Amino acid sequence: MTATAHLLASGPGWRASDIVCTAGPDDRAFEEAHPQHCIAIVRCGSFRYRSTQGSAVLAPGSLLLGNRGACFECGHEHAAGDRCLAFQFEPAWLEGIVAAVPGARQIGFAQAHLPALAPLASVVAEAEIAANDPERLEETALRLAGAVASILSGAKPGAATPSARDQRRITRALRHIEAHCEDALSIDELARQAAMSPYHFLRTFRAVVGMTPHQYVLRTRLHRAALLLRRTTQPVAGIAFDCGFGDLSTFNRRFKRVMGASPSEYRGQ
Repeated sequence: MTATAHLLASGPGWRASDIVCTAGPDDRAFEEAHPQHCIAIVRCGSFRYRSTQGSAVLAPGSLLLGNRGACFECGHEHAAGDRCLAFQFEPAWLEGIVAAVPGARQIGFAQAHLPALAPLASVVAEAEIAANDPERLEETALRLAGAVASILSGAKPGAATPSARDQRRITRALRHIEAHCEDALSIDELARQAAMSPYHFLRTFRAVVGMTPHQYVLRTRLHRAALLLRRTTQPVAGIAFDCGFGDLSTFNRRFKRVMGASPSEYRGQ
């Protein structure tokens, strides 16, 4: 088995698991079926997800969406390994969430994924933090399902899927950002990592990931900072500089805009 699942917490109608996959380019992708409706947060690594709702390359911060009984495959043609925090919901449980979200009308997901959108940044970070505190996972599952239902109720159809070759190239850049997000990463440098022209890289990156490279780098830095604020006693200024922010005021301003609280307030919550 290339994937192992560790149950973190469960309750009537829901469960949360930490899933680690070690598959690589030499491993064959097998068709599976979702036993329940699923929302999985990609914590690290990247992979291609293909289901009856569509196909996408998933990177850290993005959400895998699966419907109960739907067939799917996860492929690692481009790079090895990933880790996800997966929430599974029974239809009746999820139906109660959808009923409370204005504009939402169905419990199933019409698309295969959501990119690492700014409105999801706070709840995604909270979910990763809650993975170490099982008593908080039920509330996290509720917030995550509600946030996804809210976004999907007004979601626009996605653009055409880039070629497998372009997806492979963008994956190189995603891995580079994940390993070096604290560095100054220009479009030109990332385009070289992907062996693409800067203009083609910029357009293709947004089509694959759902945001610009600059936005994704910022999201990656803020997410890492959020985890350090809760998991360590390191000074805020040290975290800001270690995560790639040139000055503390810029870090404070951007963190509050995305997370809804200043770094110090966030640490104390």
